[in-house]
Amino acid sequence: MRLRIEHKTSYRYATPVTLQAQRLVLTPRDDAELTTLSRSLRCEPETDIRWMVDVFGNQIATASFSDITDRLTITSEFEVEHKAPEWPVFAIDPDAHGYPFAYTLEDIVDLGALAQPDWLTPGANAVGAWARAFVLGLQTDTLSLLKDMNAGILSTIAYRVRDEEGTQSPAETLQLGSGSCRDIAALFIEGVRHLGMGARAVSGYLVDREQPAEDPGSTHAWAQVYLPGAGWITFDPTHRRVGSGYLVPVGFARLNRQIMPVTGGYLGAPDAFVSMEVTVRSRII
Repeated sequence: MRLRIEHKTSYRYATPVTLQAQRLVLTPRDDAELTTLSRSLRCEPETDIRWMVDVFGNQIATASFSDITDRLTITSEFEVEHKAPEWPVFAIDPDAHGYPFAYTLEDIVDLGALAQPDWLTPGANAVGAWARAFVLGLQTDTLSLLKDMNAGILSTIAYRVRDEEGTQSPAETLQLGSGSCRDIAALFIEGVRHLGMGARAVSGYLVDREQPAEDPGSTHAWAQVYLPGAGWITFDPTHRRVGSGYLVPVGFARLNRQIMPVTGGYLGAPDAFVSMEVTVRSRII
């Protein structure tokens, strides 16, 4: 299917402020399942945009402003061809069918921090114990284990809309028993790492395949796990789904905070900020 997505972020200030550089992660990540046909990025007031590719291969735009203003609007529009199957089949290497399995030395080196739990954050042991509770025997099926964790998070963690910036630590999410999509994804990712597997955070958009007309749409966060033979497999624990059939990625990283859609600040009075509004519209064409 072909999709057109518009993502608009608007800020208002009580008095004119000086905008600092805004870091924008809004460009689709093309692969075998996704092809970008057209895209545009606009800012009001006008800006100079500098592009770069980060260490994860994401296309990062940095918008710099010269004039003071009481408003900022960032609009990203793109059209993509989405080819991800709704019910994917994964060709996992036979040696990785059973858990636990061992990565090759090259995979271990290349995955690096993507396969290492965050032992420095308080509550790491609790997250590890939570993840190991999904292992039902000394030898179990790897994909079934991951699916059980992907589907099982919502049995103890309630989804809630959270407007605060940032991501809860996985231990906080366990303790609170609730979190946003990025909090739930972060818990899944950290749990997978405690089981010895490589995982990464993904940001992008959630698409409703059953909606033929214009859909309000939403930004979304999910996870991917690296399994030999199959490569990076998508898991969306917020919706208990496997595969990218409903998802359009724009960024991959070790942590959610590295791929927030818009990050940046301003110079001005502490109470100058009035509001921020985010709207996402997707349409099947």
